Amino acid sequence: MIFYFSGTGNSRFVAETLGKTLSETVLSVNDLIRDTARAAGGEYVSETPFVFVSPTYAWRIPHVMETFIRENAFSGCRDAYFLMTCGDSIGAAARYLQTLCKEKGLHFRGVQKIVMPENYIAMFSAPEMNEAEKIIANAVPGLLTAAETVRAGKDFPSQKIGALDRLYSGAVNTVFYKWFVSAKGFYATDACIGCGLCVKNCPFHNIKLQNGKPVWGADCTHCMACICHCPKEAIEYKKKSQGQPRYTAEKVLKK
Repeated sequence: MIFYFSGTGNSRFVAETLGKTLSETVLSVNDLIRDTARAAGGEYVSETPFVFVSPTYAWRIPHVMETFIRENAFSGCRDAYFLMTCGDSIGAAARYLQTLCKEKGLHFRGVQKIVMPENYIAMFSAPEMNEAEKIIANAVPGLLTAAETVRAGKDFPSQKIGALDRLYSGAVNTVFYKWFVSAKGFYATDACIGCGLCVKNCPFHNIKLQNGKPVWGADCTHCMACICHCPKEAIEYKKKSQGQPRYTAEKVLKK
């Protein structure tokens, strides 16, 4: 059973590719947490390994994904694999995932990073379409190898964790969530047509339309779904996003 959280489609692409390769059920954590009745306290039963796919937020899995795993039960097979999409590194994420699996009574079978196009335009630059297409193509062989590792019941290769990795996944992650993850910087320009797609895509029900324009609440995880899926590129994040490409995996894959 495969679970994924995704704002702009990278982790969705990975999860769905895994699902097709392994003939496994694929569940969207975005959809599960939008449905408050299924957000917590549920039990998921699988006779095959649990596979969790998510983006990398400050060198760890997103808090929303970690919370989902903590608040639900997973029974049947006890093996747990993790795949993390990233632009470069996942730091010391494995250490935190090991602890999480121990708390949940799961057998940690390793974490595999899958390099995908950068999408965090609140801080970094997203690639142009042609470059993004190449990055996705280059990710596929490693993704298929990871699928075969899961099928064979083997561990993902362990990764060397250095002092900088521990710093990034530890102190820097804490600072990131405390000082950077906020909806305060998002706003809609006059190009907004009030289509409501940002409202629909927000996993936290954090966006409402008022007088035909989106208004953000306080509950934000910086998944970039609202800004990158906007059909008119009418949403900005402070001045960081101005003039930048809006990346979604779906846009690249449909090219």
